[in-house]
Amino acid sequence: MKTILSVLFLFSAWYCSAQDKIPHDVIPTNDGDLTIYFVGHGTLMFKYHDLIIHADASSREADYSQMPDADLILVTHHHGDHFDPEAIDKIRTENTTIILNGRSSDEAPDLEGKVVLKNGEKTEYKGILIEAVPAYNLVHMRSEGNPYHPKGEGNGYVVTFGDKRVFIAGDTENTPEMKALKNIDIAFLPMNLPYTMTPEMVADAIIGFRPDIFYPYHYGSTDPQLVVDLLKDENDIEVRVRDMP
Repeated sequence: MKTILSVLFLFSAWYCSAQDKIPHDVIPTNDGDLTIYFVGHGTLMFKYHDLIIHADASSREADYSQMPDADLILVTHHHGDHFDPEAIDKIRTENTTIILNGRSSDEAPDLEGKVVLKNGEKTEYKGILIEAVPAYNLVHMRSEGNPYHPKGEGNGYVVTFGDKRVFIAGDTENTPEMKALKNIDIAFLPMNLPYTMTPEMVADAIIGFRPDIFYPYHYGSTDPQLVVDLLKDENDIEVRVRDMP
């Protein structure tokens, strides 16, 4: 019995330390705390109750052999910094559900446990509502008529934890669908040029749907202070900058 307890203790200590090394914020909900882990770039992890949710897991941002196993994985689109089958394989168990867009699913036809969501669709996982929001470019293009992220292909996700609605935008610009969002408590928006938004586009979107807390993420070499300055007079919106270039 002592041996079993010792093993459990060691596992628990490893599990906690692996998570605690990642910067994180704790957000109270009406049904327990939500912990948000800022893994890096467009990669996030959430702990809610005893569930672990990974968003856009990427080996570029962490050693996923050291990360906690996933109950749920969210994939916004197929680009390598957002969809990494190698990272997913290290955190996936036989019980893991993977929610992803169609293009990512097409590129991993044998991936087990996947649920494909199209723009505008929704599903529920153990009481957590997940809604797919269109994520696409309006302005920035690889070439004329060829956007970095075509309309109808990628997802953002609104994920509801208790009474808190969290918007994970993925790679997108300030689309009408984004600006029409309602009752968003926490939002993650990208501004990595030329692939996503300028700080001005981000500010336009944030002023449009007015989340309580806004985290710039996936910002590359763009100075996040630029969007902080643009939103400085929006007293009801808290801008939190974390290390997520």
